[in-house]
Amino acid sequence: MSYQKRTALALAAAAAAPVVLMAAPAAHADVVDVNYKCETPIGPKAAVSPIDIRAVKSGSAYKLTMSFQKGVSSSPVALGAGAMSPSAVIKLGGADKGTVAVSGPANTAEIPANSPIKISDLSGTYTPKASGKVTFTASILTIKALGTTTTCTPGNSPGPSLSLDVTGAAAPVDALPKTGPLDSAVALGTLGGTVLLTGAAGVLWLTRRGARAQG
Repeated sequence: MSYQKRTALALAAAAAAPVVLMAAPAAHADVVDVNYKCETPIGPKAAVSPIDIRAVKSGSAYKLTMSFQKGVSSSPVALGAGAMSPSAVIKLGGADKGTVAVSGPANTAEIPANSPIKISDLSGTYTPKASGKVTFTASILTIKALGTTTTCTPGNSPGPSLSLDVTGAAAPVDALPKTGPLDSAVALGTLGGTVLLTGAAGVLWLTRRGARAQG
């Protein structure tokens, strides 16, 4: 078979071979309605906001972004630009446990009195401590404004807004050397040429050695 024919057959086989793509870690996101029950300085308030949580891998960690599609709570007075700062907690579930703190910038525009407070996107960093499928669920929201603090707690037990397959950091390996019988013998042999013997076994060994020397 000529070189040209062999080359043509090789190219045809390569074109017909299936293409294998490397799959990224599986992620599944949902927009979940969260019914916030807020304890404000002027009494309890409630508001429902759809919550979206997204994750972008960065090295061994993930940058989380929590988005509010509707405003929550309100203020009886107008809040000037920069007067309100939000933060929240995302609850972990599944293969990993704990929480991730997220926060966002203060409001850039005035928030009129008695109108829903629009929360900016909140972000934080999550570093997996375990491997497997981890869920991310909206938890407590905190709003600080004009020297007051409003705490909003989900009252409807919302489901996760995000699930993600992650790989946790490897457990640290103990690098300290282990001491065994051989190590002990070497240590005894380096004590300035002096061997310390105790107990009946040492006396017996010295007795037998003395008898052989005399014989």
